[in-house]
Amino acid sequence: MNPRRKKRLLAVTSVLVLVAAATTVMLFSLSGSIDVFYTPTEIHEGKDSTGQKPLVGQRIRIGGLVVPDSVVRDGESLAVRFDLMDTGPKVTVEFNGILPDLFREGQGIVATGTLQTPTLIVAQEVLAKHDEEYMPPELAEQLKGMGHLKTEEGGY
Repeated sequence: MNPRRKKRLLAVTSVLVLVAAATTVMLFSLSGSIDVFYTPTEIHEGKDSTGQKPLVGQRIRIGGLVVPDSVVRDGESLAVRFDLMDTGPKVTVEFNGILPDLFREGQGIVATGTLQTPTLIVAQEVLAKHDEEYMPPELAEQLKGMGHLKTEEGGY
């Protein structure tokens, strides 16, 4: 092989190695900032399509309804602990900070945090859903049947 072809081959190989290394570093960096969304049932049973459960220590987003009479506030700090549920098991969320104005029992929320145990999430952010009027009809019927959703008359 002549020297000119060797230089070209070395240059092309070097570029490919650098692109592969840059892609690897970029994907590794992004993996820490990806938040996968789960419901309380999916945390216990896994995703419907894959059966994948979140790992302890994984950063996740969880959405559900705040269980009535589950909110416990620390009198000396901003720490609060409450349970979330959808149609299945409950998951406990701990948060230390100011809760949104729309936060209340029976309200739908989304929390971003780290899974500490299979049933405990330490949240860094809690968001209350702005519009509670819409809910998939199947979920609304299940929750009304379980007594976790207010009816039109205002009762549970």
